[in-house]
Formats: sequence, C-alpha cells, structure tokens
Amino acid sequence: MSRVFYQNFQRHAHGEGLKGHSTHYCAGCGHGVIHRDIAEVIEQLGLQERTIFVSPVGCAVFAFYYLNVGNTQAAHGRAPAVALGHKLANPEAVVISYQGDGDLASIGLAETISIAQMGLPLTVIFVNNAVYGMTGGQLAPTSLIGQRTTTSPDGRTPAMGQPLRMAELVASLDGPVYVERVALYDARNRVKARRAITKAIRLQEEGRGYAFVEILSECPTHLKLSPVEAEKWVKEKMEPIFPLGVKKDLVREPWFKPAAPRYEPEEILGYCGADPAAGPRAAATWPAHLVKRDISLKLAGAGGDGAQTAALLLARAAITQGFDATHIPSYGPESRGGTSYADVHIAARQVLNPASPTPDILVAFNAPSLAKFAGTVCEGGLILYDSTLIPEPGPLPAGRRVLPVPFTRLAADLGRPVIKNVVALGALQAASAVLPADALLDTLRHVLKDKAAILPLNEAAFATGRLAVTPAVA
Repeated sequence: MSRVFYQNFQRHAHGEGLKGHSTHYCAGCGHGVIHRDIAEVIEQLGLQERTIFVSPVGCAVFAFYYLNVGNTQAAHGRAPAVALGHKLANPEAVVISYQGDGDLASIGLAETISIAQMGLPLTVIFVNNAVYGMTGGQLAPTSLIGQRTTTSPDGRTPAMGQPLRMAELVASLDGPVYVERVALYDARNRVKARRAITKAIRLQEEGRGYAFVEILSECPTHLKLSPVEAEKWVKEKMEPIFPLGVKKDLVREPWFKPAAPRYEPEEILGYCGADPAAGPRAAATWPAHLVKRDISLKLAGAGGDGAQTAALLLARAAITQGFDATHIPSYGPESRGGTSYADVHIAARQVLNPASPTPDILVAFNAPSLAKFAGTVCEGGLILYDSTLIPEPGPLPAGRRVLPVPFTRLAADLGRPVIKNVVALGALQAASAVLPADALLDTLRHVLKDKAAILPLNEAAFATGRLAVTPAVA
C-alpha cells in the first residue's frame, strides 16, 4: 500500500479491527480505485508534503481518513473555491479538488465554471456515477434518460433535463489546459484513468494550468446491480452518453510562478484573536476519571441560550491545556428561539470524530433539548439540565447521572439572565471536572479582555454554577 495512505483508517474504534483497515465505500464502488491511483501518483511524483486534498460533501466526504496529505473538507459544492484559496495562499502547494456529480455539477456548478475559466493551475477529479450516492440515490445532473432513481422512480424524462456533459462543458472554456473523460470498467480503462490523473497533477506541478479529469464510476448500490453488472452498465449505458477521450489538451508554457504570500506570525495571531504568549497550563493530567481516550459533550438549547458560546469556551480552554478539541455548531433557521446545539470533543492526543452522537455529557438548556438528546447519552454519562425551565423533566434513561441545576434562576438572581450559559459552565466543571476551573476562568477572562465591565459578573456566574453543584457532588 502506498505510504500516502494511512496505515490505519481511524474512522471507528480508533483505527482498530476490520474498520481500521478498510474504507467505508460499498463493494464495487470506484472511489477506492481512484483514491489508490491518486495516492500512488502523489508518491510517484514525490508530492506528498506539498499536496492538499479537498474533499466534497458526498460519498468521499471521509477521504481525509485515508490520504496522508494536507486535507480540507469543503461545504457542498464549494470544493473548487476552497482549492483556489489554498492555491493562492500557497502557490507551491499541489491542490486536488475531488468531487462527485451532485457536488460539482449541481450545487457547485457556478464555482466549477468560474474557477475553471480562471485557468489557474489546479487539478479537479470529477467522479461521475450518474446518481446522488451518499444521500439516497436521487436524480443527479448526470443521470441518464430513462434511469430510475429515488426521485425519478419511473425514469428520467427529457422534461427533467438532459444529462449534463461536464467534460465537454469545461473544455469549451478558455481557462482549462487539459480535460479528459476516462472510465474504470475494465483493466485497460483503469490504466488510462491512472495516466490521466498523473497528467492532471503533473500539469499543476509544472505551473501549466487547470486540469479536469472526469471519471465514469460504478455505483452498484443505487443501480441495484452486482459490481460486475454495474461495470457493464457503465460501458453500455453511460459511455454512449458520456464518450471517453481527451476533450482538450493545450501545450502551454509554465506561467504560474507568483511569490508566496508573506504573513507575519503576530499579524495572523491577531486575526484569530490569539495571544502569542503561552499561558500557564492548569491541567496536570488527562481527566481519565471520565473516559480513557476522549470526551464528547453536547450542549443544546434554543438560539440565544448561549450553548454555542459555552461550547466554544470549553474547546478553547481544552486547547490551552495542550489537548486536542473540536467544536461543531448546529443552528436552527432562526437566530433566536430556534434550535441550537453544539458538539464538543476533547482528546488527550487527537479527536478522531468531531460529532457527538452518544455524548458522555449532555447540558440541556430547555425541555425539547433534554427530550431529544437525553436518550443518546452513553451509559454512565452525565445529564445536566436547567431545572428553572424544566421543573418536571419526565422519565430519563437509567444508568446516567442526572443533575438538575436552575441555570436561569441563578443568572437572574445575579441580575443578568443572559449569563445562564456561564452558570451552566461552572456547574459542568464542578459536576465533571472535565477541565480545571482555572483553565475555564482564564479562557473566559481572555475572551472578555476587551469587556472588563462585564468580566466580574461572568466570574460570579461561573462561581455560582460551581457552588450550585458542589453539595450534590459531595
């Protein structure tokens, strides 16, 4: 296996067992073959340390678990824009935008066309399997006339639009230097696909221009065919609509050699609000009394409850202690009053999965959040909720430690109900010791360093939350 692949895929069970050595792709899917070719080409050209791989929203969303290069996971359809940003910020990087048909040819069509027309040296690998694979097999821009999908159960009709031929469309633009469509359905075509990927990456390395490779790939799952039958379907059904071959191949001298941008470290730190001076660490050791490897938390409430702010403070405090931490926010359609929750992961070494589907700790600011997430808390975990707003929580799952704390009332007693999230943070610290109190306070002070007038109130809120739980802990 190429050294550009990780030796263990740490998607599940921390890279242990069968799932630590196999991808998540279905049997017969072309993504695995394409990943292998990309990895081997990167190794062959000696570009591992320079490569940045931009993953899409789609079946390849977890590519960063497999390819040992720089990785960015882009929003749906925005991979070319993210790739462009990487290229302009670091012209020496070899940037690969990897996308499926729904990502590139539907929601991301505007980005695809505009960035291709610019012609900057980038490599786009477009995997065309004629269907939305990840989201359930819906009609894609590349689905064939007559093809049955979950959103065209009787088959695509001309009234739904004709299949979009992206290679031809991109080749018609002035910017691209190389465009080719290849396939994977037999050994001869897989060799051609490997050559096309090699050329597309090399053209970027040499600074010659934009390269686009469309790859016809099998999706046995949504075609409801065996892998062998799916390969035959690509050859007999897809290829006549999407003919293989080179669509554009210009000889262009290397031209993209801009000076690398220069950034002063102090300036960068200022942009992100960081302090160059390393603060003292309050955490002597990892809180192994909770879990051995990483701690997952979910903070949930309504918009305006401050769950996101509390989550961000937790993540920042963890990082200052030398731990790895992630904060993934999720918002409802309204800025206030809508649903809002945050997933926080804190790990001694590395967060392997930023989501918290079965959190160790739940902090619920309202009744809907408690009802929705209490059942997801892992056995032996902690449920902390606002008893002001949830006086009668109803039955909660057994085997969990449950602590009611009146966040809202305690904050109101201090004169500012809005600081109930800081009260909750203090209660969480006292109840779990997930991080030292000094670490959270130092982070709070840093965040509020330009708002000195409200700092004492927030410190009082944190202390109040801790005191509310301490008797229960004792």
